[in-house]
Amino acid sequence: MARLFGTDGVRGVANEELTPMLAMQLGQAGVCALTKGKKRKATIVVGSDTRISGDMLANALMAGICSMGADCLYAGVVPTPAVAYLTKKHKADAGVVISASHNPVEFNGIKFFDKDGFKLPDEVEDDIEKLIKENFKGVTFPTGLDLGKVDYLENAKEEYIAHSIKSVPIDLKGLKIVADCAEGASFFTSVEALKRLGADVVAIHNDPDGTNINKDCGSTHMEELAARVKKEKADVGLAFDGDADRLLAVDEKGNMIDGDQIMAIVGNYLKETGRLKKDTIVVTVMTNLGFMLMAKDKGIKVETTKVGDRYVLERMKEIGASLGGENSGHVILLDENTTGDGLLSALHLLEVITKTKKPLSELAKVMDVLPQALVNAQVANDKKYSYLEYPVIKDAIDKLEKKFAGEGRVLIRPSGTEPKVRVMIEGKDRKVIDTEAKKLANLIEKTMK
Repeated sequence: MARLFGTDGVRGVANEELTPMLAMQLGQAGVCALTKGKKRKATIVVGSDTRISGDMLANALMAGICSMGADCLYAGVVPTPAVAYLTKKHKADAGVVISASHNPVEFNGIKFFDKDGFKLPDEVEDDIEKLIKENFKGVTFPTGLDLGKVDYLENAKEEYIAHSIKSVPIDLKGLKIVADCAEGASFFTSVEALKRLGADVVAIHNDPDGTNINKDCGSTHMEELAARVKKEKADVGLAFDGDADRLLAVDEKGNMIDGDQIMAIVGNYLKETGRLKKDTIVVTVMTNLGFMLMAKDKGIKVETTKVGDRYVLERMKEIGASLGGENSGHVILLDENTTGDGLLSALHLLEVITKTKKPLSELAKVMDVLPQALVNAQVANDKKYSYLEYPVIKDAIDKLEKKFAGEGRVLIRPSGTEPKVRVMIEGKDRKVIDTEAKKLANLIEKTMK
């Protein structure tokens, strides 16, 4: 069996790779690994996004949890950051989210949080996997009164909205916002929070039916949002993904604002107001070179990690930073939540707009975005980490690195959540980097068939 856990939990096609049986086993193994040595009955918070397979997998997962003698607090459909927050607030032993984030509806995923709302370290995930692979060898299953039960967190959405508003108590009266909820978990929480703060909200893609999550909408498809912002003459557009742990934005002119720009805008404001801890922002190797140049100019220190918001978070905790994230829109504001949080990111961005009284297009000028070409090569999931074992691919990468040395960079990496190898080239000439990225991605697909 290949490793179950990727960079963001266990992912796969629901009912094919991620089956109800596997979901139940993950629930059982999760209880064993996360409650070692505890005498009292454990409690685990569970939430999901809006995809149709969520009910099937959540019920299987909770059956597994209860079969190990732990209780469940079921929050229903809520954003991923809400589960992280609620786990800590209700003093639960762990939290679990059923979601495949920005992926299409046929996929789903299961990711765990510890009692403090943080994603699990590799060694705990390894313990969970080992229990499943060894068929729970030596584990005693409880019976009778020792079984767990499911209770329902009826006010889960309200608790998360109240926390978000309290964290960033701004007045949004006079601001018109178009919010694209990706037919996902933020369909109520984000819209309601913005309205309660006084904004004039035009909500789109906030009518999930279980089959339409992320379909031509949200943070992965922003064309409609950009057009709607201009049509409505709105001040800003906000694009969430399916589980609302990431945010991208659109300025009043319809230009996209990515995660790097959001961190630059928010980070500079937090530094100016004395709230950027260590005067440091933690980012990944995918972060645009323009961000690095901006940080140097503004006296902000930058720490760089490998791709994955879990690695950003680990480094933030190590050095005591309060802001970090990825250009994909995962932004972590560690003073207020323990994971990427689309709503909190949005509120902080809106705070800068309202406090400085500057349009988003002007605020975005804080950094120059160098062109990046990102092309995905579709490969078998079990082969994606071995691309450098093919001499023709390794030679092509070496040649590109020499070509762009000093004027850009080349970054090749397997996706942690999908059967893809991602090819990213950054440079000054958009046409050249697009051409070279496509050529290399095609070569990888052809060679690794």
